[in-house]
Amino acid sequence: MELNFYTLSVIYLVYSFLGWVGETVVATAKGRRFTNRGVASGPFCFVYGTAGVLLAVGLADLRNNWFALFAGSFLIATVVEWITAKLLERVHHRRWWDYSDKKFNLDGYVCLQYSALWGVLGAVAVRWGNDLLLRFCAWLPPLLLHIAVWVSMTIAVLDQIGAVVVVGQYAARHPRLEQLGQELGKGTDRLQQKIAARVERRIQRAYPAAARPEPTTSAEKAMSVSDLVWLFVVGAFLGDVVETLFCRITAGVWMSRSSLVWGPFSVVWGLALVLAAVLLRGSEHQSESRIFWFGVILGGAYEYVCSAVTELLFGTVFWDYSGFKFNLGGRINLLYCFFWGIAAVTWMRYGYPLVAKCMGKLKSRIRPWMTAALAVFMAVNMLVSALALARYDARTSGVEAANPVDVVLDAHFDNARMERIYPNAKKVSSHAR
Repeated sequence: MELNFYTLSVIYLVYSFLGWVGETVVATAKGRRFTNRGVASGPFCFVYGTAGVLLAVGLADLRNNWFALFAGSFLIATVVEWITAKLLERVHHRRWWDYSDKKFNLDGYVCLQYSALWGVLGAVAVRWGNDLLLRFCAWLPPLLLHIAVWVSMTIAVLDQIGAVVVVGQYAARHPRLEQLGQELGKGTDRLQQKIAARVERRIQRAYPAAARPEPTTSAEKAMSVSDLVWLFVVGAFLGDVVETLFCRITAGVWMSRSSLVWGPFSVVWGLALVLAAVLLRGSEHQSESRIFWFGVILGGAYEYVCSAVTELLFGTVFWDYSGFKFNLGGRINLLYCFFWGIAAVTWMRYGYPLVAKCMGKLKSRIRPWMTAALAVFMAVNMLVSALALARYDARTSGVEAANPVDVVLDAHFDNARMERIYPNAKKVSSHAR
């Protein structure tokens, strides 16, 4: 079977469960008493499932190269763990785990020995584990597989939402939720308190670092949804302009570098700059070399995953670095990873402070309806672009229009227009995916 929503959901759930088993066994052995790891009520550590899906999608075409599998698993899993730890500390101002006492650690979030273990386990999972899971999915009747996946994923999503709501002081930071909780009645309130107390006790046992009375970071003013929307749009526009000028200077041609069918916007750059602002905000005091290497590693992993995901979704490769030295699967190369590092330093030192200052001045003039209109436009733009790309993939594979939506897409986004928007896009044969 090929990777799709159902097979990836199975990989996500199975590795989340296996991650919980491994974490619980290790924590129990160290503490000499049963320690239920993970925040979710069920037996899951969803960060393992997330890493498993990214490895399955990103490293499928490298499964016969053990060194590449290890290096890719090492890099992607390390980045996932670092981002997870960083986001948790951003939200709760607590460290959920701390590797500061181990050699070769990075900010206490990740360390060399565990990253190496991630690399070995990831390589084994991609090389053998995923094959077993795909065979299992192929063995199940399709209807049974679909029902089991939808039910399991629904429970998993509700479990994660419930954990987010009750962990920490979430209700205190969201008065409306607290008010709604009171309106549900005394019985529900008592049940909520019991669930919250149970989860809190579980966190204190499983993650002692998160239960420390003193916060590990100062509470910064959180970025609003409006800030993120404008950052994304500005980043997407600037990224498209930079790539267009780069192609003009290096190749001597004007070439569309947009990710969307309407407007000069690069989604990859927009998301990258938003992530950089969220994850690296407050790092302005750090040395430029440190920010540079963060950009190299995070940017390289991010670009690799974006390449793999877009190929899986649309059957198309939008960039190919196979002709560059020191490339990994043609998805990334060392030179452009250095460009990510330069971009990180430039953005954090000059770009983000300037954009933030301008946004601060314009906030009084930007009405909420303007932000809402921009968000709707970008959402529709991305949806139409995704549909047009999917239809382009199907059309070039000889699939006829099957419904009115396909007819409209064929009329407005024919092959010639799609090739103008995405000149570097190369269709990948189904057996290669």
